[in-house]
Amino acid sequence: MALSRIAHEVKTSATLAITAKAKQLKAKGIDVIGFGAGEPDFDVPENIKNAAIKAIKDGYNKYTPTSGAPELKEAICEKLLKDNKLKYGTSQVIVSAGAKQSILNVVLVLCDAGDEAIIPAPYWVSYPEMVVMSGAKPVFLKTTAKEQFKITRESLAKVITPRSKLLFMNSPSNPTGMVYTEKELRDIVTFAVEKGLYVISDEIYEKILYDGARHVSPASFSDECYKKVITVNGFSKVYAMTGWRLGYAAGPEDVIKAATNIQDHTTSGANSVTQMAGLEALKGSQDSVSAMVCEFDKRRKYVVNRLNNIAGVSCLMPPGAFYAFPEVSALYQRKIAGQSVTNSFDLVNLLLEKVQVAFIPGAPFGADEYIRISYATSMLNIEKGMDRFEKFLSNG
Repeated sequence: MALSRIAHEVKTSATLAITAKAKQLKAKGIDVIGFGAGEPDFDVPENIKNAAIKAIKDGYNKYTPTSGAPELKEAICEKLLKDNKLKYGTSQVIVSAGAKQSILNVVLVLCDAGDEAIIPAPYWVSYPEMVVMSGAKPVFLKTTAKEQFKITRESLAKVITPRSKLLFMNSPSNPTGMVYTEKELRDIVTFAVEKGLYVISDEIYEKILYDGARHVSPASFSDECYKKVITVNGFSKVYAMTGWRLGYAAGPEDVIKAATNIQDHTTSGANSVTQMAGLEALKGSQDSVSAMVCEFDKRRKYVVNRLNNIAGVSCLMPPGAFYAFPEVSALYQRKIAGQSVTNSFDLVNLLLEKVQVAFIPGAPFGADEYIRISYATSMLNIEKGMDRFEKFLSNG
């Protein structure tokens, strides 16, 4: 039987595939050190768990409106005003089964066949696949460590065409951990909007910041930006609620209404119990967030310092998120443990096979010269993993 265009064109998620492979090895009793998943190793805060338990006991188990429970949408509007200087009504917010679904909803609303969506590279692996699902064409705007993995107004201007419809922005970034300054974001987003583009601003890591870095939401820059920027966020990273699947998007009412229509016919509303947990996450104590970021900061410094002391590896200090993105291309075109390594997949697979360390190749992020290392794991695992990595390369 012939499969559809989408079935042929959409690729497997490399991050999920490597993580699944590492878990399979662990299930066999093999001591694998996993640096793959973008998933905090911290538990969900007790107040959030208790809110979910209360919702279940209170019988809050039925469908919510597709766009989200009214009380959660109101709390999201309050959060966006307080934290992001963005004034939205509840009709401008959609709650989804994760920020990933929110982004896909918006892409399907904005993009048609023949349109182009501009994606700065390195990028989160799902952005291009979502664009492909819509029938539009992903256009990649490559950056390197030399530019701190950031695009500029000038570099953006070179790839805009009459078919350009959408620009993706992600700060703090997955996979690089880089954070745009307010000036940098303002120059880029204002220019994109002037050229008629919509902008998806993926802000899922907004509270995971270090060294005085500040987060700013580009929809707040001007009335014009407010009309063209869709702000996406969620609960997975900041509140460690990865398996709970809860995210949201806020933006122009017509875009959100159309996104709701799409969600009507896919999942309907997000999990009702999870939404009540999300309500508590926003309204309850934020102490757990500060504690988590403090611990991530220690791990970040340790990982990057270790990486920069390994011959053939270099890594910027990321000011946000929980990823290191070292350049490892100096290790290519040589043999390691008797095997040729010519790209990031070769290196990652070799490390998993020989020393049971699971990194993510950079190629699926649009940057084959790099690998992604998540330090959302214990310091004990980080130390063991870095020891194995360094020893393996020194013996190679």
